[in-house]
Amino acid sequence: MLMLTTETMQNLAAFESAGITVPHFDRAAVTRATTANPAWIHFGGGNLFRCLHASLQQRLLNAGESETGIVVVDTYDDELIETIYQGRDNLSLTVVMKANGDIEKELIASITESQYLAESNPAGTARVRAIFANPSLQLATVTITEKGYNLKGPDGELSGLVLGDIEAGPDHARHTMAHLASLLLERYRAGATPIAMVSTDNFSHNGEKLRDAILVVARAWKDRGFVDDGYLGYLTDPAKVAFPWSMIDRITPGPSASVAGELQAAGFGDTEILVTQKHTTTAPFVNTEEVNYLVVEDTFPNGRPPLEKAGVYFTDRDTVNKVERMKVCTCLNPLHTAMAIYGCLLGFTSIADETADADISALITGIGYREGLPVVTNPGIIDPKSFLDQVVGERLPNKRIPDTPQRIASDTSQKVGIRFGETIKLYRNTGAADDLTFIPLAIAGWCRYLLALDDGGEPFELSPDPMNEHLRRYVSDIRLGDPASVGRRLHPILSNRDIFGLNLYDTGLGARIEGYVEELVAGPGAVRSTLHKYASTTSNSTTSNTEETASCK
Repeated sequence: MLMLTTETMQNLAAFESAGITVPHFDRAAVTRATTANPAWIHFGGGNLFRCLHASLQQRLLNAGESETGIVVVDTYDDELIETIYQGRDNLSLTVVMKANGDIEKELIASITESQYLAESNPAGTARVRAIFANPSLQLATVTITEKGYNLKGPDGELSGLVLGDIEAGPDHARHTMAHLASLLLERYRAGATPIAMVSTDNFSHNGEKLRDAILVVARAWKDRGFVDDGYLGYLTDPAKVAFPWSMIDRITPGPSASVAGELQAAGFGDTEILVTQKHTTTAPFVNTEEVNYLVVEDTFPNGRPPLEKAGVYFTDRDTVNKVERMKVCTCLNPLHTAMAIYGCLLGFTSIADETADADISALITGIGYREGLPVVTNPGIIDPKSFLDQVVGERLPNKRIPDTPQRIASDTSQKVGIRFGETIKLYRNTGAADDLTFIPLAIAGWCRYLLALDDGGEPFELSPDPMNEHLRRYVSDIRLGDPASVGRRLHPILSNRDIFGLNLYDTGLGARIEGYVEELVAGPGAVRSTLHKYASTTSNSTTSNTEETASCK
């Protein structure tokens, strides 16, 4: 059986015999070059990084367009770094699951070094600091999900973790944003060489949010005398430290046991699925879809790899913003979140299976075509209608993608403001928020989901979310079979600007959502009957409206 080790890479023909595409570059030489003069460092060792960022760099290395690989850093899970990366000589296997049933396998060797960044690991910390001090470093990319940028606790104030980092200073960072601020301080002190800090996480204005979070920590350190004005000037000078915006898109679920079985049958044996002590689910392989996009604002003050030759769109900020809003706020992510919520309530364990449910299908097409497309501005480089057609018609129904509503439902409190709140703002600004049905129905479904009871009244486990405990306090007295128990109990949730980006009662939707929740808790089966009621009464108008909104602004 083939395993991910440097030794087995000496026999690339064996990988090819197993149907695995192999790298076409001298990895030892690339590793030496990266160690001496790193150009790209990445924070967040999850599945998306391995199947997208690392794959992009591998294309450049294969084509002779780059001489260095990627250094990956994780600030959360040491076990991930030790087992999946260092334990496999930083090799990985990407498995692309095509809608036609085919799979493509590629041995990824573009990651040449991995480090766990934490005060408890001084050697790894010293190495990452040395990389940031090296003038050769051009960019640091980030995939740590929305919650990784959040500096606040459920009460809206800076969390205890962040306050501790502020008081302890740059040498004792724990939160990822504090780590990045500290590393940029290292670079500033080593000569203030320019760098691009590139968030490639899945939310609106990601570069701006990365910049703002780092500056919150940096300014607090300045107030306490840890850093000087020059450091703040360095961070706020885009000619020195740029924070490009981006839009990233590739559905990448957790590792699938069925995929592991297919790999074993093909002769690849490194397929153990690992759940770390910090609850990261990972494996030496990554299963992902074929479709992928990466659109990046072309602002790199110290240069960058020629990733346009690997398929990346480089453009201006306005275009990135339009593409990002198209995907994150209207044409994909809101559909995914709505499916996750109602999928959990209705007992689904497959996103693909949900697309065959007429009521859920009506819900997501209503969110996308009826309520999303009318407020999308066409970014020019990707057509919104074609993008949405591909999402609804090809990507979500792809049975080869082993994705689950339970995975997508994770951290919903960190997502709903972006995935629904931004569209609600646009409707509020035109005075048309009353026209919305499906988006408030999705939010109502989330409130019902927080009861942790499925549509039959049976308990289920909520997906991980940093606000679960806080939010469940407000719904604890809402009882299935007693619509009157909803009352005003949802007001602290629906009025929370930190969650939705606005007070939903100011838009007129707060009371409507309360009414939907009353219907959803009417008794066992009420989720299905409520969803069917609104799906069936609006499906015809959704179908006709699809054609009317085919050409976006």
